Amino acid sequence: MRRARRFVFRDRSPAVTEHERGSTSIQVVLLMPALFAVMFLGMQGALFYHARTVALAAAQEGVRTAAGLGGSGAAGAQDASAFFSAAGGDDVLKAPQVRSSRSTANATVTVTGRSLSVIPGWTPTVTQSASAPVERITQ
Repeated sequence: MRRARRFVFRDRSPAVTEHERGSTSIQVVLLMPALFAVMFLGMQGALFYHARTVALAAAQEGVRTAAGLGGSGAAGAQDASAFFSAAGGDDVLKAPQVRSSRSTANATVTVTGRSLSVIPGWTPTVTQSASAPVERITQ
C-alpha cells in the first residue's frame, strides 16, 4: 500500500520577522498616490497634446481658405470653426476663439482655447497659429 505524503505549509517565510508584519499595507498606502499622480499627469499630457493638435489643424485649415485666391479673413475663421466643430468641438477644447487676418501678402489664423483637465483647478490654455502667403495671379 502506498503511503500518502504529508505537506507542511508555513505561515511565514523565515525572512519575515514579527516587526515587518503589515509593511505591505504601508507600502501600498504610500505608493498608490504616486501611481495615481503619474497616471493623471500622463492623461493630462495626452489631453493637452490632442487639444493642441486639433487647434493647429483647425488653424491650418482656416489659413488655407483665407490665403486662397478670392479668400478672406472671415472665410478662414469660418472654416477653422467648422473644422474644429467637426473634430470634437467642446469635447476637445473649451471656449475656442478663432482670429483671422489677411493682408495683401499674408494670411494668419489663430485658434485659442482651454484644454480639458483631469487635474482639479488647472485649465491649460492652448494657442496655435498658422500663416501662409496670399495666393495671387502673376504674369
